[in-house]
Amino acid sequence: MRSRIQPRNLRQQVTVERRRRSIIFFTIVTLAFFYMVITLVLGNMGFLKYTTLTKTKNRLDTEISTLDKENEALKTRVSALKDDNFYIEKYAREEYGLAKPDEFIFQFKDDGR
Repeated sequence: MRSRIQPRNLRQQVTVERRRRSIIFFTIVTLAFFYMVITLVLGNMGFLKYTTLTKTKNRLDTEISTLDKENEALKTRVSALKDDNFYIEKYAREEYGLAKPDEFIFQFKDDGR
């Protein structure tokens, strides 16, 4: 009669086995959840990497817009130097100190007043 499991012990074994399985299941699910969170935050393509890349992109976008504005200004200056005689004359006078044959150039010292 010993080989037969008594109903009370069987019920206890089933509840213990269910508890053990549920603990194992929740442990695995919790570990998988923490792994996914750590991977999403700290991984190679994680949130921290995303934020640094976004900051880099924004910085480069502002640098590109600044360079575009500077490029447009230089294009305007080059076209003025090619086509506008008044601008060419003004540039030669200011940058190189050139003058026409009948002109005099006066230079004043700055006393710091």
